[in-house]
Amino acid sequence: MSAETSLLVLLAATWAHLGFQVTVSSLVYPVLAATPSEAWRRAHDRHSRVITPTVGAVYAALLLGTAASLSTAAGPAVVAAAAGVALSLGTTALVAAPLHGRLAAAGPTPERLRTLLVADRVRTAGAALAAVAATVAAL
Repeated sequence: MSAETSLLVLLAATWAHLGFQVTVSSLVYPVLAATPSEAWRRAHDRHSRVITPTVGAVYAALLLGTAASLSTAAGPAVVAAAAGVALSLGTTALVAAPLHGRLAAAGPTPERLRTLLVADRVRTAGAALAAVAATVAAL
């Protein structure tokens, strides 16, 4: 893949990810967090089923764009974009995914929901950093 193509993939993937994260942060998680406890399991199970394919597609595009850009067009802006991607994906792997497992098994508590919302804000910050840095790299 050429440097120009890899930067375009990175640019598209990071902005798609930011749009996804903002949607989750502003719409999806607040609704999930407000779900009454008697409806929690059903709502959380549905959320997990519906969101997983989108997460997989967006994360695959991020990984492809990041790896390709680091190998063909590495520079400070690409490294900053990669750091934002790493922050988002790392927070997902180390905090959000295991927390969703606990939420599915044991249900919500105020602490679990608070942790989920904080982790989501961290992922959104990483997505914003990645998108802005990818834009700078592509200019």
